[in-house]
Amino acid sequence: MTSRRKDARMPGSVPAVDRRTALRALGLLGGLAVVSGCAAGFADTRLRMATGPTEGGYFAVGTRLAQIWHRELGLSTVPRVLATAGSMDNLRLLDSGGADLVFCQVDVAADRAACCSPDDPTSPRALARIYDDVVHIVVPAASAVRTMDQLRGARVSLGGSGSGAQFVARRLLQAADMDADTDMTSVQLGIAESSAALAAGDIDAFFWAGSLPTQGISTLAAQLTIRLVDLADVVGKLRATYPEYSAGTIPAGSYGIPQPVTSLMVRNVLLVRADTPNLLAEALVEALFSTQDELARSSRAALTMDPRAAIGTQPLLLHPGAERFYRRKDTF
Repeated sequence: MTSRRKDARMPGSVPAVDRRTALRALGLLGGLAVVSGCAAGFADTRLRMATGPTEGGYFAVGTRLAQIWHRELGLSTVPRVLATAGSMDNLRLLDSGGADLVFCQVDVAADRAACCSPDDPTSPRALARIYDDVVHIVVPAASAVRTMDQLRGARVSLGGSGSGAQFVARRLLQAADMDADTDMTSVQLGIAESSAALAAGDIDAFFWAGSLPTQGISTLAAQLTIRLVDLADVVGKLRATYPEYSAGTIPAGSYGIPQPVTSLMVRNVLLVRADTPNLLAEALVEALFSTQDELARSSRAALTMDPRAAIGTQPLLLHPGAERFYRRKDTF
């Protein structure tokens, strides 16, 4: 297991009155900084944002967010939205300089950050916790598969190559004492390809990690009656090793399923590199939360975003510019 660094983001405690005074001062200075940053102009800033598959929720959110940032920051060009396989693909783009902002599951990002020096300018820094992804294991309603161990011998898509779904799928299988390469016939298909393969009978199940509901699975459920595999028997074991996960419930009625299902939740965060300018990072977060209602038109899950919850990016460090925004909002 990869070792984890302690989160060094939280400051030491100070007397309550002094803390409030300091936060008010930071609020004034931070507000002036954003104004002066906009006055100096972000017009020449070019941004590329890595999201996920076009059928997933983050591509839709990213497309709307690009329009918001274009308007709110006065960018001369709309940020370029990149469709990708998912979290692992996105981190590679962030590392290489192929993207300036990325959506990423916190488990994938934490694994990468643990390998970086805190002073590495390419190391990931969080702007915000966006909302939580829900792990789905999708099977036809008539399938005999009810628990993860019944995937033995099945034809299973773990998710697309480079996806966060594949990352968490392999961890879940390990928690269930299974090997994706020997205990089943595994393939690597994205959400659209997985849905098509399940509908055609070419695979027996597929993994997906994304918002609830995910459009690609809703589309599949309109063609094929589906069921979601309950993860109650493995969630506790996985969380004992990786505390960044949490247990959750997929409500009855989601995708037409008749009963609630225990699932695994994984936070999704918006990341930049450590060397992103502080003023830009602060302005990006400011625009994100000032237009939340508009953003929710691309995904209902965006309604759950809140500045107090958004700082919950541990073990990922917040970018200093983002932290300045949250201090102005007194969220610490």
